[in-house]
Amino acid sequence: MEVSPKKAHSEIVVPKKRSFWQTAKNQKWLYLMSIPFVIWVLVFNYLPLWGWTMAFQNFRPGRAFTEQEWVGLTHFINLFQDDHFYLVLRNTIAMSVMLLVAGFTVPIIFAVLLNEIKDSLFKRSVQTISYLPHFVSWVVVAGIVIKMLSTDGGIVNDLLVELNIIDSPIQFMAKEKLFWWIVTGADVWKEMGWNSIIFLAAMAGIDPQLYEAARVDGAGRWRRIWHITLPGIRPTIMVILILSIGNMISIGFERQLLLGNSLVRDYSEVLELYALNYGIGLARYSYGTAIGIFNSVVSIILLIIANTIFKRLTKTSVM
Repeated sequence: MEVSPKKAHSEIVVPKKRSFWQTAKNQKWLYLMSIPFVIWVLVFNYLPLWGWTMAFQNFRPGRAFTEQEWVGLTHFINLFQDDHFYLVLRNTIAMSVMLLVAGFTVPIIFAVLLNEIKDSLFKRSVQTISYLPHFVSWVVVAGIVIKMLSTDGGIVNDLLVELNIIDSPIQFMAKEKLFWWIVTGADVWKEMGWNSIIFLAAMAGIDPQLYEAARVDGAGRWRRIWHITLPGIRPTIMVILILSIGNMISIGFERQLLLGNSLVRDYSEVLELYALNYGIGLARYSYGTAIGIFNSVVSIILLIIANTIFKRLTKTSVM
C-alpha cells in the first residue's frame, strides 16, 4: 500500500523547541556548578572596570568618589599631545609585531617537527626540556640572557671571537637597535615549548588513516605535512592567531623592565611600562588609567577586526 506524499508529509513530527527555563531545569546542576566561575569572572574581570572612572577625574587618594574632581577627557588629550607617548607606542607596536610573528610561527614549526619524531623516548625528552623555561621567572631569564651576552665571560661573545666572526666583544645590551631582537629571542626561547602544546594536541586529533593513505599514494614526509598536518590544525591556528592579534599590543613590561637599561631606554619603554613610570610612579593615577584604557580599547578593536577578517576569509572566528 502506497502512502501519498501529502499524507507522509503531514505525519512528520517536528520537535518542539524547549524554552530556556525548561533547559535550565533539566541542566540545573550544570548551571549551579558554573556559578562560582561566573562570580569569579564578575569580581576579577568586570568589577575592576569601575576603576576606569579615574581616567575622567583628577583622582586624589583618600577622597570619596563624590568628592573627586571630574575633568572629562583632559588626561586623554594630554596623552595624545605627549611626544614621548608616540615613541613608546612605536616601541610597543614594533615589539608586538616581532613577538607575534616569531612567537606564533616558531611554536608551529617546532610542533610539526616534534610530531614527526618516531622515537617516543626522545620525543618526550625534547618536550620536557622545551617546556621547562616557561616555568622560570623573567627575573631568572633576564639574568641568564644578560650573562650570556656579557662582554666579560659571555658565551655569545666568546664564541663569536673564537670563530673569528668579530675581533672584540660586543656590548649587546648597550645597542639600542638590538634590543627588540634580544627581547624577541628571549621570549621565543622561554615560551616556544609551552606554546607548542596546543598545536601538538591538535595534531593528535588528525586521523592516522589520512597519513597511511597518503603514504600509499607515494607522498613524502614534507607533502604529508603540507597537505595533511597543516590543514588538519588550520582551525586551531586561526583561533590562536585571532587571539594573539587581539593581545598584540598588551605585551606586558617585565621583559623590557628587566632587560632594559638607561642606554636603550628609547627602544625599551612600552605602553605598560610608560603607565607604570609616568602614572603610578609619579602618583598620576588618572593619567596611568587613561593609558590603560587606550591599551584595552586598541586591543578590543584589533580583536574585532581580526575576527571579522578571518571569519570572512576562513569561516573561522572566536565570536
